[in-house]
Amino acid sequence: MGKGMEMDLYACDILLVDDNRELQEMLRELLEREGYLKLRQAYSCEGARLLFGQREPDLVLLDVMLPDGDGFSLFQEFRADTGVPILFLSAKDEDNDRLRGLGLGADDYITKPFLPQELLLRIQAVLKRVYLAPILQAQKEQTARIGQYRVDLRNAVVDRNGQQVRLTAKELLLFRKLWENRGNIVTFDALCRAVWDDDYYGYENTLMVHIRRLREKIEEDPSHPQWIRTARGLGYRLEAGGREGR
Repeated sequence: MGKGMEMDLYACDILLVDDNRELQEMLRELLEREGYLKLRQAYSCEGARLLFGQREPDLVLLDVMLPDGDGFSLFQEFRADTGVPILFLSAKDEDNDRLRGLGLGADDYITKPFLPQELLLRIQAVLKRVYLAPILQAQKEQTARIGQYRVDLRNAVVDRNGQQVRLTAKELLLFRKLWENRGNIVTFDALCRAVWDDDYYGYENTLMVHIRRLREKIEEDPSHPQWIRTARGLGYRLEAGGREGR
């Protein structure tokens, strides 16, 4: 979800992965009727990998039993490099399978058949927990402390031991995105979307320039960054040592 959509959970990109085409169409109709309009559909592991690689979704609804593999293995592939929320949909109601899915770190596990309203409520709960809660918390946090420096999130100013350095609008958006997810890798795509919304394609090199300038303002030694670390080939991570200021 881009910067203009952070508070609009219905604007999220949902990937549906299930080989049952009749169920897929039912899910699409249900979600579109509720207001979710960014839906993509895959009917196999291969198809899901392709769509996931083209654009990382905001939520995945994943079947356990697929024609060319199993959802548990696909879940582990997706979660190897990203924290995208994943909700299992499965005809398997055995406790072992449900516990396995949740034990792997799935955000929820729903067995078929399910009540449409229950599915909608669970999707909404996952989206609010993953996306809305951190944003609301970040809005409450007016100051972020990064080492010896403090970042005023409301006024976009870095206090470098008495020296006031102003952040640009894009630098503030990048810092907020990293701050909301501190301790975790934020992908290049997610950072670009946070700044340039849906028109983010082709901005990867520009992103690097903004990250370099942001480092110059919050790092003691920008050439050897301690706080904004590069996750090679994936994105950037703000070290979790940063904390809310007093």
